[in-house]
Amino acid sequence: MKQRLTILGSTGSVGSNTLDVVARHPERFEIFALSANTQVELLLQQCAQFRPRYAVMASPAHARDLAQKLESNGLQTQVLFAQDALETIASHENVDSVMASIVGAAGLAPCLAAARAGKRLLLANKEALVVGGEVFMAAVRDGGALLLPIDSEHSAVFQSLPEDPAVWPRRIEKIMLTSSGGPFRTRDPASLRDVTPEEACAHPNFAMGRKISVDSATMMNKALEVIEAKYLFGVAPAQIEVVIHPQQIIHSMVQFHDASVMAQLGTPDMRVPIAYGLSWPERIESGTPRLDFARMAAMTFEVPDFVRFPCLKLAWDSLQAPSGTCAVLNAANEVAVAAFLDRRIRFDQIHHVNLATLEAVRPSKPGTLEDLLAIDASARAAAEQAVGRARM
Repeated sequence: MKQRLTILGSTGSVGSNTLDVVARHPERFEIFALSANTQVELLLQQCAQFRPRYAVMASPAHARDLAQKLESNGLQTQVLFAQDALETIASHENVDSVMASIVGAAGLAPCLAAARAGKRLLLANKEALVVGGEVFMAAVRDGGALLLPIDSEHSAVFQSLPEDPAVWPRRIEKIMLTSSGGPFRTRDPASLRDVTPEEACAHPNFAMGRKISVDSATMMNKALEVIEAKYLFGVAPAQIEVVIHPQQIIHSMVQFHDASVMAQLGTPDMRVPIAYGLSWPERIESGTPRLDFARMAAMTFEVPDFVRFPCLKLAWDSLQAPSGTCAVLNAANEVAVAAFLDRRIRFDQIHHVNLATLEAVRPSKPGTLEDLLAIDASARAAAEQAVGRARM
């Protein structure tokens, strides 16, 4: 039988790459539902190619626009809108697998719905674990879901580990997440106050969305991945390290108690972890160019500099703080990055907004989605106040 797939965020980078892999294996996969925020034309093209049963847009206006265009093209896809619709297509009884690639806290509710429904959940949404934490992992366990990481770093760790998670605690000494170091790896920290949004969005290796690009430039993306790794692999925060590896050939490593290290190497291309998640425990063609070791440049490694990248240290600080603090950090960072992109704060003030919000909001231990959303709202309000106090 074909694997029936819902893609949350199909017009983004991960979603588009997922469809590229799916198109290479029409005998294995069938698209059940797609979702997008505002990109009507691209979602229309995807519907025309893959003929999903449902398409979801974020707003009624965009949904009406898409529905009219689908009808004029003779396509039968039913259009839904709003948050409840995302949860519907993530937990529908006819869905086997869910690719969760909605950026930000907006992806938490449909991820929880998929987990509770026991789906094969391909997780490219960092915030489900960063914000959801124990609440999300409890939903995975209680629902009997299969959680497979799609971030290239976490997929690399997963590929380097034994298939049986029961043996992981006895074997893992530490996890080493690699990072390119972003566009400011060698820049003088004193000059970072002058960074423009255009400079911050110019990643040296990947074309990514603006928010993710800024997170790469501050290394907040790696801070979120540290938090993610703690929950995915059941290790202590002290067992997670970050290593800067500019060439991004090694996507992450695991060191075991016998001092051996297992690493996953490959061309920097999201289709590799996507194909692995779709086919696990098998492997299928991803469409990715092969490494040519004869032509490969030297691989180098560096220790991250917390002076240049102060946001990175907040991962370990938040994991050692009361439960719910990681949700505060995520919300603060989303507000801070949006303010920087709107030119309301400087690049170096992103960290100050994050730190001020962590000091202002002391969450109670969350037990439900509503608790998590309340923490998120409080943190966003505090972060907006911190942005207002900042001076350019």
